[in-house]
Amino acid sequence: MGNTLINAYAKNGDVLDAQNVFDKMPERNFVTWACLISGYSKCHSIENARYVFNLMTDKDSVTWSSMISGLDQNEFFEDALMNFLEMKRNGLMPSNFTLISALSSCSSLGWIKMGEQTHCESVKSGLDRDVSVSNTLLSLYGKCGEIDYCETIFSRMGERDEVSWNSMISGYIKSERLVEAMDLVWQMLQNGQRLDNFTFATVLSACASVATLEHGMEVHACAAKAHLVSDVVIGSALVDMYGKCGRIDYASRFFELMPIRNVYSWNSMISGFARHGDGHRALGIFARMRSECQKPDHVTFIGVLSACSHVGLVNQGYEHFESMSKVYSLAPRVEHFSCMVDLLGRAGEFDKLEEFINSMPIEPNILIWRTVLGACGRSNGRMLDLGKRAGKMVMELEPQNAVNYVLLANMYASGGKWEHVAEARRAMKIAACKKEAGCSWVTMKDGIHVFVSGDKSHREADKIHEKLRELYGRMKEMGYVAQIKYALYDVEMENKEEVLSYHSEKLAVAFVLTRESEMPIRIMKNLRVCGDCHAAFKYISEIVGRRIVLRDSNRFHHFEGGRCSCNDYW
Repeated sequence: MGNTLINAYAKNGDVLDAQNVFDKMPERNFVTWACLISGYSKCHSIENARYVFNLMTDKDSVTWSSMISGLDQNEFFEDALMNFLEMKRNGLMPSNFTLISALSSCSSLGWIKMGEQTHCESVKSGLDRDVSVSNTLLSLYGKCGEIDYCETIFSRMGERDEVSWNSMISGYIKSERLVEAMDLVWQMLQNGQRLDNFTFATVLSACASVATLEHGMEVHACAAKAHLVSDVVIGSALVDMYGKCGRIDYASRFFELMPIRNVYSWNSMISGFARHGDGHRALGIFARMRSECQKPDHVTFIGVLSACSHVGLVNQGYEHFESMSKVYSLAPRVEHFSCMVDLLGRAGEFDKLEEFINSMPIEPNILIWRTVLGACGRSNGRMLDLGKRAGKMVMELEPQNAVNYVLLANMYASGGKWEHVAEARRAMKIAACKKEAGCSWVTMKDGIHVFVSGDKSHREADKIHEKLRELYGRMKEMGYVAQIKYALYDVEMENKEEVLSYHSEKLAVAFVLTRESEMPIRIMKNLRVCGDCHAAFKYISEIVGRRIVLRDSNRFHHFEGGRCSCNDYW
């Protein structure tokens, strides 16, 4: 009777009543102690749980399991694993519940080696066949990027539940294998299993990260079929996905239909408009957010300050930045200082930029100096001294990061300092840095097509290059002149033009134009678009009479009728 009462009180969080029953019991067994330990753990009173556990002179596997589980659930992961090892040293065999807690702690810490050892123990004892143990193994290996192990475990599972499927899908996404994740989504639905809202949101986030609109829309359809689109987590993920996949109109429409919005919903919409260069609408959403009494957080202000940066609203940017601490008691973080540096740099307010950096209460880190260097690279050689200072700092802070050398070379190239460009490239070689290759991709009915600069490997390369030559001929008739400062090599004029001609985004647009369609062209790029490609896309949009949407690492550009949505302020 006493054990039943303690267990009931503990489950309801009435741990003091549970303790009173425990104190009055004339006899206690292992289950009694385990119930009280679990009760304290569930109420996050882990020190009391430890105290009760340490009072025991003799412990069995149930009490050890209760203590290990409590430590894991309260995020004392290392302590949980130390207790797990101590339990085994005492000659006690772990149960499936003990293994689940130990594997969960390994997963949270990323301790793959200990996780593998615990996995071996589960195999020896036959407990790996328990579906909950298998699910925890899937979570462990998925989080640690060991997707091959996940596939082996998943294929051997005699029984799978919704957690199994969701864990496997999350593992594929963690390993950036979106196609396999999507295949598993369809299999899961065909088997009558239900995706939870977290997995739906995770899949949508993966679609957003690589901007695969079609896959995102398919997941949206599945969520609608499962009657989950009204869920605020999924709804917010849909707003984020559509915004990052270039359909800000869909994002806005869905946002307005959401019955409930949380801070993530508002942040997704603000950041979406900012990313598309529509700073005024982003600030309008922020005003609505405040009027509806939704308190902004740090992420909100990154979106707000980015919106100000993309449209050059310097004064408003200062006002919002200062309101963080004065109105909302939010201490600005390095990301917010970086946004302000970017805002001032884009606006050409370099005196204010230097003053702002010197007045910062924190030491400028790599993010700040890299932002300064990028801003100097857009100054057409006017801010070489500040750029050199920023370049020196980024090299000291991250000498192995190729991005820093590229930004420095870009700055010198913008001022025509080709000897310094060559020096920056030589320094990058000496530092053995590997520059991330620029690539662009488009999603067509027959799959995703990826292009790199100068690419001749595509099966339709001849048609693509022929289309590109045709476009260049018409562009030059309209007055296009190659902006050779974006070719970071001190070579002859003709060679520079050729280097620029085959940038990955130009190959991508030429490829799409070899197909018969009147639909808008959507291109994604992993790096920032160069000025020459930006100028070329304006001409191409006018020549072909189609809208071109380009997402680079910074923002979206919408080209139509010879104009870009950024109004050349980017």
